[in-house]
Amino acid sequence: MTMYYESHGAGTGRPLVLIHGALSGIATSFGTILPLLAKNRRVIAVELQAHARTPDTDRPLTVENFSADVVTLLDHLGVDTVDVFGWSMGAAVGLCLGTDHAHRVGRLVLASVSYDNAGLHPGVLDGIQHLQPEHLNGSEFHEEYLRTAPDPAAWPTLVHKIKHLDADPPQWPPAAIRALAAPTLLVVADSDIVRPEHAVEMFRLLGGGVVGDLAGLPACRLAILPGTTHTTVPHRAAWLAPMIDEFLDA
Repeated sequence: MTMYYESHGAGTGRPLVLIHGALSGIATSFGTILPLLAKNRRVIAVELQAHARTPDTDRPLTVENFSADVVTLLDHLGVDTVDVFGWSMGAAVGLCLGTDHAHRVGRLVLASVSYDNAGLHPGVLDGIQHLQPEHLNGSEFHEEYLRTAPDPAAWPTLVHKIKHLDADPPQWPPAAIRALAAPTLLVVADSDIVRPEHAVEMFRLLGGGVVGDLAGLPACRLAILPGTTHTTVPHRAAWLAPMIDEFLDA
């Protein structure tokens, strides 16, 4: 598979890999925050199979395939260990990297991620199978795809494959979250598709939710963005960039 990526910035520390959401690409997921994050570090932004400038193959879209592709790209670039910032589907890919390729991951920033289906608001995916490609005409995701995709006419195929992925979202047992070695910053919008209770539950599984003045700060962190929805998380760059920078430098 031919995989599109961009490299920005410089630095001597671990590079930061950005992994976009479903139907999205680098511009719609990270167009605002990428320049801020690249001021002090090397940032590698990827576009996954069938998304934006990366062409499709005959494989299904799965989080496992996506994460394996990222590892193959790192091998191609000669990069051993990276930090990862993923949003939505990209956060699930980041979590998969943390659980299945732990030796390649330093720190994780996971925005709008759930580790099982119960983490989503009830019914949020009920209508996904009724989604038609034309329902997204004029959206920022569709317009980005038309601008960048090697075959703009393949948009309906991408939508169909994403519907198939969303019909059986990836899930992890609580034990896998507890065993996650990478220090993790969880980010969730206060009006996200992920329930805030689930974000707190995941935070506790990672070792958070303690009295920091007595027990010390845990390696994990939790940020809840006020007045924010799932699709507007990427637009909160002014809030996210300093939090991410401080976390990755800790």
